[in-house]
Amino acid sequence: MLRTMLQQGSLTIVMPDGKPCRYGDGSGVPLTVRLHDTATVRHLVINPELALGEAYMNERLTIEGDDVQELLGLIVKAMHNAPRIWWQKPLLEMRHVSRRFTQNNVLPRSQRNVAHHYDLSGELYDLFLDADQQYSCAYFRDQSDTLELAQAQKKDHIARKLMIAPGMRVLDIGCGWGGMALTLARDYGAHVLGITLSKEQHTRATARAAREGLSDLVEFRLCDYRGVMGAFDRIVSVGMFEHVGIPHHKVFFDTIRNRLAPDGIALVHTIGWMGRPNGTNPWIAKYIFPGGYVPTLSETAVAIESSQLWSADVECWRLHYAYTLRHWFNRFTDKQDEVRALYDDRFVRMWRFYLAACEQTFRHGPQAVFQFQLSRKIDAVPLTRDYLYQHSKRDLFKNAAE
Repeated sequence: MLRTMLQQGSLTIVMPDGKPCRYGDGSGVPLTVRLHDTATVRHLVINPELALGEAYMNERLTIEGDDVQELLGLIVKAMHNAPRIWWQKPLLEMRHVSRRFTQNNVLPRSQRNVAHHYDLSGELYDLFLDADQQYSCAYFRDQSDTLELAQAQKKDHIARKLMIAPGMRVLDIGCGWGGMALTLARDYGAHVLGITLSKEQHTRATARAAREGLSDLVEFRLCDYRGVMGAFDRIVSVGMFEHVGIPHHKVFFDTIRNRLAPDGIALVHTIGWMGRPNGTNPWIAKYIFPGGYVPTLSETAVAIESSQLWSADVECWRLHYAYTLRHWFNRFTDKQDEVRALYDDRFVRMWRFYLAACEQTFRHGPQAVFQFQLSRKIDAVPLTRDYLYQHSKRDLFKNAAE
């Protein structure tokens, strides 16, 4: 399997009996991995996507120097470019066919899925997110941007696309810890309803609004998107569509259309898959995001079209999430002793693997971020994208003059 897959790189596998096996062409950073029992070897051969993460988090596979980033980068590049071994194809096909069942996120299942990830200790997210607790892809105008700056630029970019004006009524679907909603209220004068299924996020977001004196402009509710009533001038959803599930894509965009004012604008920001539709990575589905699914552009476009919405603009962000994840990984690693005090060693390894695997998939795999700007009317937004950048140009001219 490895000789077929690894045509490049320098990987040494030390088998349970101590025998070293070498793969790749000897290029790049040399890596040594030790497998500590034969059961792990069998599991890796049959179902590598699930087995690799489990073996790492359970210390049945160890990496010399614990360089999980380098190992996963090598593997993601290899799996993306090489054909899969024949005996794994039935499992891959089964994973693809079963998507509609495993992602049938009716309300009770959605609540359980959200609680699994987002109702972890709030102290955990404090350790590696930016001060505004943005848990989605940041927008890097330059790779050297700080995480705080890049997250502020993300919110500003989205607000420009929404063309927010004071007094507008905004719905934030999947509001997280409230950062986007509070920004739209504080900096743009909007009245915002933020909804989430996470009790932890709802509690923290509500407390933040009270602390910042914005409770008269922002309301946070424990509510599913399918239960919202009323009309909104603007709708924003950042990093939530991945949790909707294929059977509910049309319901999601029908909800946006039904809740959007006739001349309104919506913005959906989601991780996207650039390959053919595929099943969710089984390790991610089991340990990190149960019920999650990364949609392709074609799958999303079908749901948008069937909901009779205009795709006013579609933007693809490529390496932005890789840069974001590296900031998170570094911060998490720096604070891993504090994470270990909250949970245990296994949790630390699990989350290091999660953050590294996601980063390398954005760097070397078919994964990106899509932003869909949607409207009910053909002329709800300007004819060109100039309005997104005019203010920035004025700032540049002003700074140059000074």
